[in-house]
Amino acid sequence: MMQVSKMSPFTGNINTMTLDISPNQMAEFSDPRRTRLVQDIFPNLSQDEREFIMSGTTPDDWKQMFGEDE
Repeated sequence: MMQVSKMSPFTGNINTMTLDISPNQMAEFSDPRRTRLVQDIFPNLSQDEREFIMSGTTPDDWKQMFGEDE
């Protein structure tokens, strides 16, 4: 388990999630030479968790910006 902190591009707030990932997975994702897709690096994470790693956007950010799902 790792705590990952990212700044939301919508709110500017720093958000933190505790994710079931390893330092090696995070290092691979952060490597500019990586060749694998985020879903292949983090197959056990949800779409929302992968989006947070990529952009810093949380499900609450999406709700604030675009409203609730129908």
